[in-house]
Amino acid sequence: MERIIFHIDINSAFLSWTAVKRLEEGADTDIREIPAIIGGDQESRHGVVLAKSVPARRYGIRTGEPVAAALKKCPGLLVFPPEHGYYQKQSRKFIELLRRYTPDIEQVSVDECYLDFTPIAGNFLYPDGSRMRPEEAARILADRIYGELKFTVNVGISSNKLLAKMASDFEKPNRVHTLFPEEIPEKMWPLPVGDLFMVGSSSVQGLYNLGIRTIGELANTPVEILEAHFKSHGRGMWEFANGVGESKVHAEPEEMKGVGNSVTLPKDAVTAEEAEVVLQQLADKVAERLRRYGKKAGMVSVEIKYADFTKVSRQTMIEPPTDVGKKLYETGCGLFEKLWNRRPIRLLGLRTARLTEPDAPSQLSIFDWTDFAEGPEVRRKPDADRQRKLEVALDALRGKYGKDIVKRADKLEMLREETPEKGFHGHGKE
Repeated sequence: MERIIFHIDINSAFLSWTAVKRLEEGADTDIREIPAIIGGDQESRHGVVLAKSVPARRYGIRTGEPVAAALKKCPGLLVFPPEHGYYQKQSRKFIELLRRYTPDIEQVSVDECYLDFTPIAGNFLYPDGSRMRPEEAARILADRIYGELKFTVNVGISSNKLLAKMASDFEKPNRVHTLFPEEIPEKMWPLPVGDLFMVGSSSVQGLYNLGIRTIGELANTPVEILEAHFKSHGRGMWEFANGVGESKVHAEPEEMKGVGNSVTLPKDAVTAEEAEVVLQQLADKVAERLRRYGKKAGMVSVEIKYADFTKVSRQTMIEPPTDVGKKLYETGCGLFEKLWNRRPIRLLGLRTARLTEPDAPSQLSIFDWTDFAEGPEVRRKPDADRQRKLEVALDALRGKYGKDIVKRADKLEMLREETPEKGFHGHGKE
């Protein structure tokens, strides 16, 4: 049997999940049926559009544009802040439901995954014992998701992941589409080149300069010409335009390369104190995730995006590797001090790499130790070890009583004004 891959994509996930939560809490209106978006704050008019309803899309509102611009297009637009903790819970429910059918699932983001349908095709049968077509099986899955979780999905079906993803982006919402190799000339080639996976705006402009405006024109352009203008990316675009893609669903997560978070601020940070509050939040979150994944980081980097959208970053090694938020925060502040040029900050990010196992041997310096009273004696213990025990205890408290059960006294006043849950848009790499 030919390999069959499903790409399952939640329709406007953040907005759908917020709509589900509001309805469960007794709201009279389904915000999916009115002009509404997720992103930023309606009063401050800061932030960008993270998700939009179908009625909002009819006003020309686009994902990624500033909330202020969206409000100009539709003055009656309703704006709701993101709730990332709730979204993670909904994402887990989505994957758990699919795992009832098969373990062959590769989750690629919070709201989309690939599913290898090939091994379970024999489980979807008509009453006479014959197999259902993949499109009918996909419809059963989509209806099951909506019936239990109350949000809709698009399902793209093909023999490889690239074409399955392209198919899921066809007409929305709540649709099932196929895009098999033999369907490429009819269904994919007439589309504009900007619709092709991994073709960004700069590539689109370069292709336009060559007179290439559709995916079909790209597919039929000699690959040597594309390589001459776009290097290796030219061949990649040509292969994608011709439907060449990977067919293996990686059900097991690949080796973790790094852990990081970034936040887009509701108001540009203009002082070091404001930035340090954000870095503290980022460091604590990254450290908690490192501990959850059983890793320590040997490198830290800080990223700044200024108000004019220019980006800068700087990194440094950490010895010994750590999963302690205090150490990540102190290192991040040192990098920030060297990096920041005193211009207003739109986004801050803290990322880690060179991950190792917690018990990997490492070299301690004399600065990593502190005096520790134990009975009548004064012993020397690693300071990071004591700090780590404290942070692990806080992990347990937050896990049992909620993330707001403990806050840092020195940052409390500023955290009352801006918390990650309400004031920030976090871009974690879960």
